[in-house]
Amino acid sequence: MAVFLDSANLDHAREAADLGFVSGATTNPKLLAQAAPSNAQEVMGNLAALFRGPVFYQLQARTKDGMRREAERFVKIAPNVGLKIMCHLAGLGFVAEASQEVKVAVTGVFSPSQAYLAAQAGAHYIIPYVNRLTRYVGSGPRAIADMVKVISGTPCEILAAGIKTTAEAVDTLLAGAHHVSLPLEVIKEMARSPWTEQAMDDFDAASRP
Repeated sequence: MAVFLDSANLDHAREAADLGFVSGATTNPKLLAQAAPSNAQEVMGNLAALFRGPVFYQLQARTKDGMRREAERFVKIAPNVGLKIMCHLAGLGFVAEASQEVKVAVTGVFSPSQAYLAAQAGAHYIIPYVNRLTRYVGSGPRAIADMVKVISGTPCEILAAGIKTTAEAVDTLLAGAHHVSLPLEVIKEMARSPWTEQAMDDFDAASRP
C-alpha cells in the first residue's frame, strides 16, 4: 500500500518527497499545464528525480501510433517514468503493448467492466477518479469496491486518485483501494487531529519542572 502525490507542482513535489513516505506522483495534462505549459518533459524529469517510485505521465494521443510516438518521448526521460493511458479501446490495445516495457496505469475508469479489461490488457495499475465517480455514477468508494472484486486474482492494483478530502481518502481505502494518490493538502490534513495536538501539549506540560 503506497501514497502518491497527485500533482505536477514542483514545490509540492519537493515537500512531499521530503516526507520520506510518498512513493511517486501522478500527473495529467491539466496538472502539467498548470506547472509549466510549454515544457512537460522538463517537469516530468524534475518530478522523476524526486521520487523513488513511479511518476506517471498521461498520454494525450488517441491512436496506437500516436500513443507510441508520444510515449517514446517521455519514457526515455527516466527509468521511473510510467504511462497513464485513458480507458478506451485503442488505449487498451496500446496498454497490452507498452506494459511489457514500462509501468502502465489505465485511467478514466468509471465501471467494473472497464477495470476488468484494463487488467486483462496488462495494466499494472488502474487509476479511477473517486470524486468524479461519486458525481457521475453514485458512490465513488462503492465503485472502487466493485473494481477491486473484478480484478481480484490479477497482478493489477487500484491506485485511486481524484480524491478531495480526508474522509474520501479513508472511505476509498476502506473500499479496498491498494494505493491512493492525493494532493499535498489532503496528505497534510490526514496527519492532523486536535486530539493529537492536545496529547502533545499535555505531555509537554507534564514534563516541565
